[in-house]
Amino acid sequence: RNRFEMPSFVATLSGLLALLGIQLYILGPSGSINLPFDSALVRFGQLMIIPTWLSYLLALTPGVMMVLGDFATRRRRNKANLSSMSPSVVLIKSVSLTAALVFAVYYLERGRGVPWMFGAFVLAVAIMDYALTRTKWGRSMFAVGGNAEAARRSGINVRQIRLTAFMLCSALAAMGGVFSAARLAASSIQAGTGDVNLNAIAAAVIGGTSLFGGRGSAWSALLGVLVIGAISSGLTLLNLSSSLRFMITGAVLAIAVIVDSLARRSRASHGRA
Repeated sequence: RNRFEMPSFVATLSGLLALLGIQLYILGPSGSINLPFDSALVRFGQLMIIPTWLSYLLALTPGVMMVLGDFATRRRRNKANLSSMSPSVVLIKSVSLTAALVFAVYYLERGRGVPWMFGAFVLAVAIMDYALTRTKWGRSMFAVGGNAEAARRSGINVRQIRLTAFMLCSALAAMGGVFSAARLAASSIQAGTGDVNLNAIAAAVIGGTSLFGGRGSAWSALLGVLVIGAISSGLTLLNLSSSLRFMITGAVLAIAVIVDSLARRSRASHGRA
């Protein structure tokens, strides 16, 4: 609930209807606005490609940072006489991640290359991961999602955390809308309709984000995006009808929610919820 004690879903629906009205007013009678093809936004969305050498360098960076981060963590834990993860495990994870990223870059470079828009998206994911895992705000976000009353009793401003969560969701949705307009060189009434909302929810849940709150990560959500994208592309290549694609995607989402619910129940029974 918000400051006016209005249920969140009512506030969301009323806000959505109001914003849809504003959208219709801005788009005018034609229902669409075409962006100039030579504009900076369209060039960023359609023409700007990351140089090949930089693409491979960025693909190698996460694996190297994983090894260096583990080395620094190991030193701190050794000074505190604490056990650490086996170096071989970290090395295997690093090599696997690097191999996957290099292969992805190689595959994309066979075509046009890696767009700067995708690089900006990955950068946003990295910033969100850092904010959620390395800051006081991120820890408070997980605490409120897991148990709002316990978070309030521990001194966390629950209302402020919820407000920032809604603001952040809106800002990221707006960024997605800008990216979509840049990619299509137009904005229309049909933008954001269809299965976009379903796919967004499904990607987060399949990536491990709990609908009950308190669990999830930015990188896991990215993995969910890739899974949903692969499912959608595969079903399209099979030339299946839209009805079947919706049913299959919905079934995958339902299974993911059921698995999350069962896992949460299991953790609760073992005192780990």
